[in-house]
Amino acid sequence: MSEFTVYSVPGSPFGRAALATLEGKGAPYRFAPVMPGTMRTPEHLSRHPFGRVPVLQHDGFSLYESQAILRYLDRVLPNSTLTPGDCKAAARMDQVMNVNDWYLFHGVADVIGFQRVVKPRLMGLAPDEAAIEAAMPQAHAVFNELARLLGEQPYFAGDAVSLADLLVAPQLTFFTQTPEWSVLGAPQANLVSWLARMEARPSFQATTWERVSEMAKAA
Repeated sequence: MSEFTVYSVPGSPFGRAALATLEGKGAPYRFAPVMPGTMRTPEHLSRHPFGRVPVLQHDGFSLYESQAILRYLDRVLPNSTLTPGDCKAAARMDQVMNVNDWYLFHGVADVIGFQRVVKPRLMGLAPDEAAIEAAMPQAHAVFNELARLLGEQPYFAGDAVSLADLLVAPQLTFFTQTPEWSVLGAPQANLVSWLARMEARPSFQATTWERVSEMAKAA
């Protein structure tokens, strides 16, 4: 099978979801780093007209939007499928993936993660504490709902890992780097155990920030 190319910023949770999916499928891929501050350049906008990451290229086919990328990879790499065969389990997977995109990322991760991690580490700026405080009510609602949807089952769609787990886990790992994790994630014992299971998977160990940074230097 021909190689996949993933364009992403090292450390991007959405990029990590795509890389972990490829790793889990045992598929050959190339990581093409997109450096922060270059996503609005003509070169990258030709790949993603909205200036985001990741972008997947395969056999002359280019695709953006993380959910579309993960679903494409699961279809084109049918070994060890990541989409449940049961209709209700598949619907739960879809629901959790949308919770991730619309409620966990928008208004929560793109505020708290940006203020706590991206701003100080990449821009040398102090976090906006007022913006973080304003995002906390939605953050509590999202973490509570994720914990409720997970319940006592090992993964979000049941007994097996699905695309939902691969999409959400990188976002929550990002949160563990913030002090807000202590009040959002740490009190949810089922989420903590689930995240530990996900991070122990070889596909996630191969896609840590450190490992992806090494890929970027070698690119």
